[in-house]
Amino acid sequence: MTKIQMKTPIVEMDGDEMTRILWKMIKDELILPFIDLKSEYYDLGLKKRDETDDRITADAARAALKYGVAVKCATITPNADRVKEYNLKEMWKSPNGTIRAIMDGTVFRRPITVKGIEPNVRSWKKPITIARHAYGDVYKNAEMLVPCAGKAELVFTGEDGTQIRELIHEFDGPGVLQGMHNLDGSISSFAHSCFEFALDAKEDIWFAAKDTISKKYDHRFKDIFQEVYDREYREKFEKAGIRYFYTLIDDAVARVMKSEGGFIWACKNYDGDVMSDMLSSAFGSLAMMTSVLVNPEGKFEYEAAHGTVQRHYYKYLKGEKTSTNSVATIFAWTGALRKRGQLDGISELAAYADRMEKAVISTIESGKMTGDLALITSMSNVEKLDSEEFIKAVRGCYEAL
Repeated sequence: MTKIQMKTPIVEMDGDEMTRILWKMIKDELILPFIDLKSEYYDLGLKKRDETDDRITADAARAALKYGVAVKCATITPNADRVKEYNLKEMWKSPNGTIRAIMDGTVFRRPITVKGIEPNVRSWKKPITIARHAYGDVYKNAEMLVPCAGKAELVFTGEDGTQIRELIHEFDGPGVLQGMHNLDGSISSFAHSCFEFALDAKEDIWFAAKDTISKKYDHRFKDIFQEVYDREYREKFEKAGIRYFYTLIDDAVARVMKSEGGFIWACKNYDGDVMSDMLSSAFGSLAMMTSVLVNPEGKFEYEAAHGTVQRHYYKYLKGEKTSTNSVATIFAWTGALRKRGQLDGISELAAYADRMEKAVISTIESGKMTGDLALITSMSNVEKLDSEEFIKAVRGCYEAL
């Protein structure tokens, strides 16, 4: 069979632990037999990031801006235990945070729904898409340990030398401090991306923050969203028969749990991180959610929304079989290849992606699935497959379609 030819490379960002193992399996079984893959490869495994003082992460992000389409494997964000385990030079920041800070934009995450895997929330009948701001907040923060009693201030020094000071706290002993920031331009881009996505999907969009408590930071998000909506999107939304509204984040959580789904929920960076995991788990599995970063210039980075599956990796190192769900990682690849095909005018690539995703869903709906899904499916007599068996079953289904 003649392989599908590519014109422009995609940026390939390899990762860590069990997802790195799945990454190779997916390439060997589901991609390389069918596509003459062109990719610019970056190893974002923790050891390589440590060797390069994390420069490789920034290089990968800039390559994504250059080529327009990237696909990323899950990576470790090290904590103190990981620093010891990998003997790291320092506790490197989240690679996703670094990439998103360079690319900017919005992360859209949507559950992959299949028959036989019903949401834990009984009222949900349609997928809920999380639109997560991809810049700033705790992912690009400055923080310090406070060693003793003293006064902490927030200080801004303008280009003209003017200073603005705000008392944070007068410490009577040790504590901890954190400073966060965001940019009007990034918030505006976030709003535009969300409203454009809503118009394309023809779905309502909610934006939620906590402006009653955060009267400057969160309120700025609320104000910019409203300004952009009133200026550019109100008439378009009314014509499309969809709506935008703002509510407090705690009110949004309550509403979401009683909704039927079928809308887009826009969140600030950290809120989106937490809520996307909640939604994906409630819809079935953390490994059953697509995730794509869309920046204001139309650059795309596809990834799985879950972590590196550390527990399964340790079993794999012992020679034990694992039943790790690879669906989100497969869909990251198909999303990137579909977009590359669309941008380069290669219809065969888009058709490949559609067919491969159909093969994944058909495999699960036929009763062949990994352990996490076998535990929650309403189907009877299912066949639990290990990691490699599932990927090979998907290939068999793809070839039979």
